[in-house]
Amino acid sequence: MNLTFNGNPITLEGQQLQVNDTLKNFTVSTNTLTKMSLADTGGVRIFLSVPSLDTPVCSTEVNTFNKRASEIPGVTLYIVSMDLPFAQNRFCDANKIENVVTLSDHIERGFARATGTYIKEMGLLSRSVFVLDPNNKVVYVEYVQELTEHPNYDAVISAAKDIS
Repeated sequence: MNLTFNGNPITLEGQQLQVNDTLKNFTVSTNTLTKMSLADTGGVRIFLSVPSLDTPVCSTEVNTFNKRASEIPGVTLYIVSMDLPFAQNRFCDANKIENVVTLSDHIERGFARATGTYIKEMGLLSRSVFVLDPNNKVVYVEYVQELTEHPNYDAVISAAKDIS
């Protein structure tokens, strides 16, 4: 997979997921500094990984999904980044984020390992999207080719609607 940041190649560590793969369990930190794993979630879920909430593209992405979440009732949206939980809380409060759950992968990098989203050169997660069915099967996956671009919002929402 050839991903770039501002046109320069970046390296993702680990095995990237494909449609029909089963997402392996992982552990991340919640905004209250407790641990949460994939096993603690259920139903149809969208996991979005972003480099940092404090960048313009990531901020727009999270705000867009926060607004569009109402289009897919019963689906839970998670944003995973390497940002500290304190920064995630600050971002959510400042942007009135209420329809997505932010999770931090800064301690164990469990999400990064399970999804192949860790950027070796930057120590951040790539911009990626995973839609899961209730059995943790990946029904939609997108590793955004250029880190500074947006995911395909309509395709993500459509994939989640198709299985919800």
